[in-house]
Amino acid sequence: MEFRAKARFVRVSPQKARLVLDLIKGRKVEDALNTLTFTNKRIAARIEKLLRSALENANYLSAEKSIDVDVDNLYVKQAIANDGPRMKRIRPAPMGRAFRYVRRIAHIELTLAERPRKDGEVATVVGETPSARTVKAPPKKKAGAKAVGTAKKKSAPAKKKTVSK
Repeated sequence: MEFRAKARFVRVSPQKARLVLDLIKGRKVEDALNTLTFTNKRIAARIEKLLRSALENANYLSAEKSIDVDVDNLYVKQAIANDGPRMKRIRPAPMGRAFRYVRRIAHIELTLAERPRKDGEVATVVGETPSARTVKAPPKKKAGAKAVGTAKKKSAPAKKKTVSK
């Protein structure tokens, strides 16, 4: 089960938001919250608030819909910062001219998911050789294919005669 939270029209460029989002992708929620608390970027506080919102969505749905969710087992599955609409602004320039610049806006989306339990997984022993079923046999040769090295050898090119005067 996945739990989402979105923040739209956030006044930060998506590139700057992605720097912080890349820090928390794939981490457990507790680790991600800890990372965001000590990240020295302005957008980190907003992303932390969004992550707490996604966590509360998981708590609410687990209580309301009787879904068995282990909150301690949640991790950040997806963290995306997309472009929003751009605000075009004008800055005064020398000699009465004007320069245009763009204020960027981001739409941020976080997705939390529960890690699969390790109950049904089979452990492998280090140094154990794989079973005969997992070893692939080499591909068979086609009947019409020529063997390598059976082509005729080319004869040496004839030497050119030089004429001297």
